[in-house]
Amino acid sequence: MNETEFQELADRTIEDIQDAIEGSGADIDYEEVGGVLTLEFDNGSKIIFSKQGAMKQLWMAAKSGGFHFAYDEDSEQWRCDSGDREELYAMLSRLSSQQSGEAVSITPL
Repeated sequence: MNETEFQELADRTIEDIQDAIEGSGADIDYEEVGGVLTLEFDNGSKIIFSKQGAMKQLWMAAKSGGFHFAYDEDSEQWRCDSGDREELYAMLSRLSSQQSGEAVSITPL
């Protein structure tokens, strides 16, 4: 994947996350500025996504730590580059549930 392809895919993914949050019914505020997406929960905690073009990764910062996601072309999913290679939306749902204190399911539309 070249830089242009990465940027287009990352931008589309950040838009898709916003759409998925809207579709989830969860009470999560979000704001995207310059390719950085910040999710904020009622308790003030945040999850932040940013694009890392040089690494061709999406980075996510949450209360429980920082995570890096690389795009797996075979499965057509963003996968965490550590541990069990958890898929982005599965991890986002899990961490959002932990941070908000309520069950949150964020799935791509």
